[in-house]
Amino acid sequence: RPARARRTLADQMKITKLETIHVKPRWLFLKIHTDAGIVGLGEPSLEGKTRTVASLVENEFAEQLVGQDPFNIEYLWQLLYRGSFYRGGPIFTSALSGIEQALWDIKGKALGVPVWQLLGGQVRHKIRMYGWVNAEETGDYIRNFARQISDGVFTAYKFCPVPEVQALESPDVMDRVVDNVRRLREQVERRVDLAVDFHGRTTPALAKRLAQKLEEFDLLFIEEPVLPGNVKALKNIASSTSIPIAAGERLFTRWEFREVIEEQAVAIAQPDVSHCGGIAELRKIANMAEVNSIFVAPHCPLGPIALAACLQVGACTQNFFAQEHLSLGEGYLKEPFVPIDGYLPITQRPGLGIELDDDFVRSMMYDGRWENPVFKLKDGSITEW
Repeated sequence: RPARARRTLADQMKITKLETIHVKPRWLFLKIHTDAGIVGLGEPSLEGKTRTVASLVENEFAEQLVGQDPFNIEYLWQLLYRGSFYRGGPIFTSALSGIEQALWDIKGKALGVPVWQLLGGQVRHKIRMYGWVNAEETGDYIRNFARQISDGVFTAYKFCPVPEVQALESPDVMDRVVDNVRRLREQVERRVDLAVDFHGRTTPALAKRLAQKLEEFDLLFIEEPVLPGNVKALKNIASSTSIPIAAGERLFTRWEFREVIEEQAVAIAQPDVSHCGGIAELRKIANMAEVNSIFVAPHCPLGPIALAACLQVGACTQNFFAQEHLSLGEGYLKEPFVPIDGYLPITQRPGLGIELDDDFVRSMMYDGRWENPVFKLKDGSITEW
C-alpha cells in the first residue's frame, strides 16, 4: 500500500517551477518545484558562466519542462537534448546536467529510496574520497578548500604542481615541478596516494618530458596532461609512461567520451556530473569505460549537491575508482558528509540523500559573477589556466 500511494502521488505530480540560486564561492544551485510539494536539488554549476547557464535553465528549458511529469527522466533528457537543433557544449550540458540531477532527487524522494537504488542497487558499502592538498599552483579558489596532507583525513590527495608554462620549458622550470612533487611525496607514508593535475597547461611534448621525470614518485595518476580534443596526443603520452593517465572533465556526453574510451587513451575517465549530462549520463559513460577496462573517478571541484550526485553513481557502479571533492557541505548542508578513514558510507536516505541549510545558503547568495584566473607568459601572451 505505501508503494502504491507513492506511485499515485507521482502520477499526479507535475513540474511547476525551476529556481536557480547563485551561491558563493562560484556555484549554481537548482531547485525544481512540483505541485506535490516535493523539491528536487541539482547543481548546474559551470565555473565562470553560471549566469548564462541560469538563464538557459529558467527560460528556454523551463518553458519545456513546466507541466511535465518529473518521473520521465530519460524522456525529458531526450526532449531537451534532441529537441534542440544546436546541442552540446559546456553551457548546454551543464544546464541539462543540473536539471537531470534534480529530477532523480524528486523521483527518489517520491518513492522513498536513494537514487542508487533506482539505478540497480549498491555494489559497495563505502566510497573512497580524495582531497586537494594545500600545495598546488591553481591560482584560484581551490586553496580555500585545500587540506593539509598531515591531517591524514584521506588516503589519497591531488594537487597541481605545474605553473603557467610555455610550449617547451627550461630545465629550471621542470626541476621546480619535480621538486614540488618530491617535497610532498616525502611528507607522507607510501600508503597515501598522490595524484597530480597538469590542468591542460602542458603541450604534448612538455607533458611527456614531465611524466618521465615524475616516474620515480609512483603517482596515482596524472590528470589532463593535455587539452581535450587531441586523443592521439593523449594516447601517445599514456604509452610513454607507466603513470596512469586521467582525463575527461571537459568532455560532454557519452559521444565526446567515445573516442577517448575506444582508443584507451586513459586509464581513468573523469566525467563531471554537472557538465557531462547528469547522473544517468555519467553512468552510461562508466558502462562504456568498463568494457574497455577503464575506471571512472568523477571530476567534482564543485558544491555539495554535485558531490551527492556523484556519490549516488559511485554506490552502484562497478568500475568506480575514487571521488574528488572540495567541499563536504559544511554549512551548506544540514548534515555535511563525514569521512571515516578516507571513505564515505553509502547513504540510505531518499533521493540524493541531502538537505540544504536554506538559511546558510541565503547568506551565501551573490550575483553569480566569478572570473577564472587568466595566466600570461613573460611575453604577455595568454596561456592555459
